[in-house]
Formats: sequence, structure tokens, C-alpha cells
Amino acid sequence: MAFGGLTNDSGDGDNAEINMIPLIDVMLVLLVIFIITAPLMTHAVKVDLPLASSQPNEVKPETINLSIKANGAVFWNAEAVDAAAWQTRMAAAALQTPQPEIHLRADGDLAYRHVAQIMADAAKAGLVKLGFVTDPHTQ
Repeated sequence: MAFGGLTNDSGDGDNAEINMIPLIDVMLVLLVIFIITAPLMTHAVKVDLPLASSQPNEVKPETINLSIKANGAVFWNAEAVDAAAWQTRMAAAALQTPQPEIHLRADGDLAYRHVAQIMADAAKAGLVKLGFVTDPHTQ
């Protein structure tokens, strides 16, 4: 389709536009073929699979209760320990599979540096499961 210009050429030259009608027809034919053949492509084989009634054997990791009193005394599962003892026990616990969970209980009046020291020692030993235990009833 030629656009009007200022010249008065009524030339019957080549048309540079693409005729879209044949392309649309081919696309619609391909679409119909795909719609008809798509349901035939499913090759399902019916098999009666056996049913299993077993439960997965999940090994629960050990829980270590680490308590810190207001005076700085540290207890490993209710047993008083010093810094060298808890660092040795943390290194041994980090080698276990699965790794035990450390539940840290700290007195409310305790300076945070004591808690930070225990957390740093646990990180150095390679323990990754560390949680804080709090009492929601005290304010």
C-alpha cells in the first residue's frame, strides 16, 4: 500500500509490504494440529505399585542445656564447668552426627559479655544449632 506524496507518480512498482494472511493461515493450521495431537502424546502405563507402611527413621539430635547464673557460673546439663571444660565439650559435641542443639539459659541480671563469650566459643567449636531459652512469665 503506497502512501500519498507530493509527486504525481502513478507507478506500478513493487510492493514492499508483507502479506500476513498466508502466515496467519499456516499458524492456525499448526495450532489445530497441535490441539488434536497433544492428547495422543501421553503414554501412560498403569502399574500397581506396592504400598509401604514404614516411617522414616529420624534421629533426634541431643539437647545440651547450658545455663549461666548471674555470678557467671556455667552449668553443662546441670553440671558446673569452667571455661576450659565447656570449650572441650563443645569441640567434642561439634564432631557428633547429628550435631546436638545447645539450649542457652542465661540469668536476667547477667552481663551480656558472658553470653557473647559462650556464643563465640560455640561458633569456634563449629556448633551451629544454638537457641535461647527464656521464661515468658517473668517481666
